[in-house]
Amino acid sequence: MSVFLDALARKPVPHTPIWLMRQAGRYQASYQAIRSKVSFLELCKTPDLACQVTVDAVDQLGVDAAIIFADILLILEPLGVPFGFEKGHGPKIHTPVRTAAQVDALAEKIDAKESLGFVMEAIRLTRAALDVPLIGFCGAPFTLASYAIEGGGSKNYYEAKKLMFGDEGLWNTLMEKISTALGAYLNAQIDAGAQAVQMFDSWIGALSPAEYRRYVFPHSKRVLDAVKDRGVPVIHFGTGNAELYPHMQDAGGTCIGVDWRVSMTEARLRLGPDVALMGNLDPAYLLAPVDVMNAAADAVLAEAQGRPGHVFNLGHGIMPQTTVDQVRALVDHVHEASQR
Repeated sequence: MSVFLDALARKPVPHTPIWLMRQAGRYQASYQAIRSKVSFLELCKTPDLACQVTVDAVDQLGVDAAIIFADILLILEPLGVPFGFEKGHGPKIHTPVRTAAQVDALAEKIDAKESLGFVMEAIRLTRAALDVPLIGFCGAPFTLASYAIEGGGSKNYYEAKKLMFGDEGLWNTLMEKISTALGAYLNAQIDAGAQAVQMFDSWIGALSPAEYRRYVFPHSKRVLDAVKDRGVPVIHFGTGNAELYPHMQDAGGTCIGVDWRVSMTEARLRLGPDVALMGNLDPAYLLAPVDVMNAAADAVLAEAQGRPGHVFNLGHGIMPQTTVDQVRALVDHVHEASQR
């Protein structure tokens, strides 16, 4: 039995399952030891190392699910958008995609099993090494398009919005290519053994509901439609604007991941009983004293009311300043406090 998969299916569970976004990462000494020998992209593209850091996180934290170690930008390479990581600055796309000629040059479709085979092999290796379910994932079309257009991280997304508002036809062509590739990528991960998948729309909070429905909804729906009949639960995660959650639900997903800017009570009122919810502790609580963190976790659990269909998580990823002991304390507390 898996409490994680049962919760996603909205079945009664003996305790609330918990896993954490970025549960494998820079806050771990074991991860840092590996990264001292290889670059971030080398780690992503070396299946046995990606497997190791994925499994290490489960072993150290006692979480109820693993998420394969990879990066949302990996799919940009087979599409024809090369990128790198610059120390202290994150991902960098040296030639941002901003013209019709550049969009036309992108691949119409990709062979995900071939071009991203290292991810599939990492999934196969990790499945064999785990006794908890394994989550595969991808970035969402808007977030990936924004990276490609902006050339990296952004605070205002002006270049992405300039293209989106200024040339809707070109925007849709770009989004169709990205979403088609993402559907193939998630299906390849499921074929490799992923038992659930998550689509991260980390930058979607930059949009209004009307903008989301017009410019993003059809493309996110295309990705999620590609996997909705595969028999695995699908988590649709977004952050930054709770007004978008009902529209994200319409786009698809058996579970909606919510951030800390909306209460679980309000999220349930907006989304209804027919979808699981994931969330939603502010990651900053992992930097607070343990009793303060635990009280905040209790508040999340109280709002979830022990109803079937809640997976505990952060409202975003674990921050590098966090300690493994603090994260383990949260996991243990959620397990103990939610027993029923």
